[in-house]
Amino acid sequence: MGPFKLIALDMDGTLLDEDKKISAENQEAIRQATRQGKIVIMSTGRGAISAMPYIKELGLTTPLVVVNGSEVWESPDKLLKRTLLPTETVRNLHAIALEQDSWWWAYSVQGVFNRESEDLDFDGQEWLKFGFFTENLAKLQRIRNIVEGWGTLEITNSHPTNLELNPLGITKARGVEAVCQLLGIRMSEVIAMGDSENDISMIREAGLGVAMGNAQDEVKRIADITTVTNNEHAVAKIIQTYMLQT
Repeated sequence: MGPFKLIALDMDGTLLDEDKKISAENQEAIRQATRQGKIVIMSTGRGAISAMPYIKELGLTTPLVVVNGSEVWESPDKLLKRTLLPTETVRNLHAIALEQDSWWWAYSVQGVFNRESEDLDFDGQEWLKFGFFTENLAKLQRIRNIVEGWGTLEITNSHPTNLELNPLGITKARGVEAVCQLLGIRMSEVIAMGDSENDISMIREAGLGVAMGNAQDEVKRIADITTVTNNEHAVAKIIQTYMLQT
């Protein structure tokens, strides 16, 4: 394996600790990798607006994959590609949330909406992702069974108590692949790190797929290796071990 040219990082549960901070150790490793010509990108379920403060904190100008791959950015200020959820699909997902009395949220190009949003205008938005949250796992499974039956959505999660819905075929793996094509890098030259179901596609297809110590069991099962937790500077550990020249 290797040498690795690019590392794709999930954010929540991976790069960020439980306080949603980037540790000094992770920051320094990322800066060292960048100085040695390695490419560090975010590949996150977050939207661009939510991810950007961290991108700026790290001083990155590299591409990024957001909303589980529904958007790929060539740089923090230049969109490469965007894939939308049909408005009617979002309307139907919203109806399920109401029927099942589930918390929901949805990313659009214009912003983030949830159950507390007023005057929701389905037709006035360009939709990217829809999510359900409930601690009632039987209810969550019912919702999953319904949307799986449609056959039109990519179904993952970013935590065991939620579901995330993207257009079919839109994944973090496809987003990272688009970045690789842009930069002339092979997926075999990529390290991918994550902790949740929405990370499985990129962890499986990367040259080195890394599950976090705090990852869901299914992520650990398919990963090449499992590292320490997000509170133990896992990103720094992997960069130092597999990317930096000493």
